[in-house]
Amino acid sequence: MPLRLTTDRSLAAMLAEAGDEGRPLVGAWSSMGSPVAAELLAGSGLDVVLVDGEHGPNDLTTVLAQLQATAAYPVATLVRVPSGDPVGLKRVLDLGATNVLVPMVDSAAEAEAAVRAVRYPPAGVRGVGSALARSSRWARVPGYLGGADDGITLVVQLETRAAIDDAAAIAGTDGVGAVLIGPADLAASLGHLGQQDHPEVVDAVLRAIAACRVAGTPVGVNAFDPAMADRYLDAGAAYVVVGADVTLIARGSEQLAARVASRTTTAHTKDGGTR
Repeated sequence: MPLRLTTDRSLAAMLAEAGDEGRPLVGAWSSMGSPVAAELLAGSGLDVVLVDGEHGPNDLTTVLAQLQATAAYPVATLVRVPSGDPVGLKRVLDLGATNVLVPMVDSAAEAEAAVRAVRYPPAGVRGVGSALARSSRWARVPGYLGGADDGITLVVQLETRAAIDDAAAIAGTDGVGAVLIGPADLAASLGHLGQQDHPEVVDAVLRAIAACRVAGTPVGVNAFDPAMADRYLDAGAAYVVVGADVTLIARGSEQLAARVASRTTTAHTKDGGTR
């Protein structure tokens, strides 16, 4: 039996399905470089697992392991590369990633360059090595080269004042499948480092959501604060990224430790500190 083009789910297709159903998608970051953590996220009911190759300790080997770990689950696995470098994108695509996220896209010209990096000639500049790569299942997928471009969802991330100002043009770039807004870097760009809830930052995010919606491109927001996630969904965001493996472990372990520490302190007080 011929193999399908990919076993991984297309983020573009999932966004279209969810839009027809009138519901948003929800995702979380796999930042630890652990296939076990990625699989835990993939089986949790999330729609999107974002493998972080920009800020997390991920390399090609750990990205590959996470793609393999999540492939059995009904999620879209979105790999964030460190930059829009065509070589880096080519290598991640050859691993079999079908959804890729390019950070710090500040203009339509940069978005166009990212589109060309994920497409084979003549539409782009992606190097051809599919016979050696998992992307084609080592030349076991009939017609892989002819259909590869259509099977890739390119997501670009808006994270600066310049990106927000050019949001409509970026989102409207042919070949951009979705947009993700990053309020953390955006806050820094606007002079409000560490203040994602600053009114100027929130206003910029809302303006970008509106611009992307006018362009007809699904837009998401990185929003760990539930109240902010709800606000951006109410404004028309098609998906939200609401957490990460590292923060779930960090906050969860802190809560466990605090609970026991509080119990010990209470018991010590009740018996007069004589134990």
